[in-house]
Amino acid sequence: MTEQDLQSKFANTNVIEERPAWKLNGFVAILLFLVFIAASTYCFVLFAEQESGVMIALAILFCLIGIILLCGLTIVQPNTCAVVTFFGKYTGVIRQNGIWMIVPFSSAKKISLRVRNFNSEKLKVNDTDGNPIEIAAVVVFKVIDAAKAMFDVNNYEQFVEIQSETSLRHVAAQYPYDDFDQGGYSLRSNGDVVSKQLQEELQQRLAIAGVKIMEARLTHLAYATEIASAMLQRQQASAILSARQIIVDGAVGMAQMAITKLEQEGKLDLDEERKVNMINNIMVSIIADRSSQPVINVGSMY
Repeated sequence: MTEQDLQSKFANTNVIEERPAWKLNGFVAILLFLVFIAASTYCFVLFAEQESGVMIALAILFCLIGIILLCGLTIVQPNTCAVVTFFGKYTGVIRQNGIWMIVPFSSAKKISLRVRNFNSEKLKVNDTDGNPIEIAAVVVFKVIDAAKAMFDVNNYEQFVEIQSETSLRHVAAQYPYDDFDQGGYSLRSNGDVVSKQLQEELQQRLAIAGVKIMEARLTHLAYATEIASAMLQRQQASAILSARQIIVDGAVGMAQMAITKLEQEGKLDLDEERKVNMINNIMVSIIADRSSQPVINVGSMY
């Protein structure tokens, strides 16, 4: 069974869907509280005048009802939701900000719906060629299903951190740090492709937690310290070879153009030996690392 099959299996087990919770405008609950407190006070006054047992019972009852109404008040801030449970039973989620009354004695745990960043630590992993590299990424995410974030994972923030580092290691091991043969993707040259794959893999891993990945980008990429010097020399050698190839191609073209132009204008009649000598001089002048020193020939080459 593959890793994705395991994730699908666990994702479909005891999944709790987000649904709206019952709620009442909090100001209505406050108004009812004031009404019951006023009624309780009135009953106490009547009890003081009449010394009736019914009045004191009603006064206590109205006071208890008012206190119970206050126990159901909860405040939801903007970009925050409240996950409501009643004696361990999930009843729903409140997403509208404001003051609300829920079922008394219910628990309302707040979860932030804001967009957040997670900066991973610098991880030392091996790329697909076995070279040790250092890599880090930033993950931008937000909670889109508060019920899953609360009940399907133990701690969704810690879950995001661990799964982000796991996905980063997995993706980094699928690409070489640099593709010297120019035949495929690499971590250094194809950052957009790597970031897209990292984002897709993270979304699959974090779907069970009700988290949406907005963006995932590499923030650090370097060879590990123990091979950094050797790999730098390899990069420099590769760059020198590429530059030499361009210079040689240009020198050959210039030499051919010079010979052709001289023959077309008919200014010089060069035999094969003189053509070879001219080409040799042009190639040396262009390709040499140092500026060439001219040699003046005052005689004949024959």
